[in-house]
Parts: sequence; structure tokens; C-alpha cells
Amino acid sequence: MSVVDRLRGWPVNLNEGPVGLRPLRLGDVRVWRETRLRNADWLRPWEPSNPETPLFRTGLGPYVSMVGTLRREARQGLALPWVVTYEGRFAGQLTVGAIVWGSARSAQVGYWIDGKMAGRGITPTALAMAVDHCFFTTGLHRLEANIRPENHASRRVVEKLGFREEGIRRRQLHIDGAWRDHICYALTVEDVPGGLLVQWRRARESAARGGSSVEEV
Repeated sequence: MSVVDRLRGWPVNLNEGPVGLRPLRLGDVRVWRETRLRNADWLRPWEPSNPETPLFRTGLGPYVSMVGTLRREARQGLALPWVVTYEGRFAGQLTVGAIVWGSARSAQVGYWIDGKMAGRGITPTALAMAVDHCFFTTGLHRLEANIRPENHASRRVVEKLGFREEGIRRRQLHIDGAWRDHICYALTVEDVPGGLLVQWRRARESAARGGSSVEEV
């Protein structure tokens, strides 16, 4: 498969109501930095200990390095780095990375959301859009989300969307000063024949009719 084939549907902007996904860009540096610093306590327990994306530095270098890496991987068909927006405003990040082609056609998805925007259903909506794009446009077959057992909010996101829990990955990532276990959640394209976003819309409509809410994160 050529790089051109891998780049089907990228770059792309996706929207569902007030929630959007658009490619990460250098011009996001100031809002990205401000949001990360303001959310340091919110994000610290779940963020990989990665020198490319530190929570506390105030310089522009780490962000420029991160964007350069992700954009290079995107050009190679190895990542889809999005900004999550809400009503046009920066709300977080969602990255589909570690893409493997060949007989696997798999990838891993990670995301974070500004704490002040939590509880509006932004994250599951963004993730549903990303999954559909990966399966039905990019041509991937399997997506994984690996989440710390203690991260109940992030686990609710994938569980509400129907991701399967496939077991514990022991000491998978170095986070907040130690090697941490993660629960592997996964979907394959066969799990969502009509699209994940359609399923999510139906779940929200059903909850609304019943007088409850599924929009926790």
C-alpha cells in the first residue's frame, strides 16, 4: 500500500452539531498551552510521561516538536491528529496513532478534553466521528483505546460507545511517575456496520425520551 493510499480522507474536518474535529496546527499553540496548563491537575493522572507533551512548561518548543512529529506521521499515513472543538472553540485533542497497515489495519486512539467542557457529550461524539472516519474512509479494521482502570470518566466514554473490554495490559505506559496497568478496549468495523455515530445518536435520543442523560464526558 502506498502512502497516497494510506492518506485517504486526510486532512479532513468532521462535525456533528456543535462538536468538531479538525487537524492540529501550529497556530493552536497559545490556546493549547493555556488549556494544558489550566488542566494540569485534571490531566496529570492519565497523561503518559512524554517529554514531547509536558504539562507544565510554558515555552513554545514542546508544542512545535509535538505538532511536527504528528504532522510528519500524518503525511506517512501513521496518525490522524485532530483538535476537538466545541462551538468552534478549542476543547481538547483526539489522536489516532500507532497505525499499522498490512494485514492488521489497526490503530490506537487517545483523547483529552478541557475539564471545564466536560459533561456535554463532547468526547463520545468526537470519538464516534473519528471511529467512523477510520473505518469507512481511511480503511482501518480495528481501533483500540487503552485506559487506566482508575480513569472512570474515560472508561465511560468507550463503554457508552460499545467498545469491548479485552483485558488488562500490565504496566503498559509510564504515567504520573510509575508504570501503569491499562484496560484494553477495542472495536472492529464488523461491530458497527451502520456507523458508530448513528448508534450514539440513537442512544442520546433514547436517553432523552426516558428523561435521563448519557452526556457525562
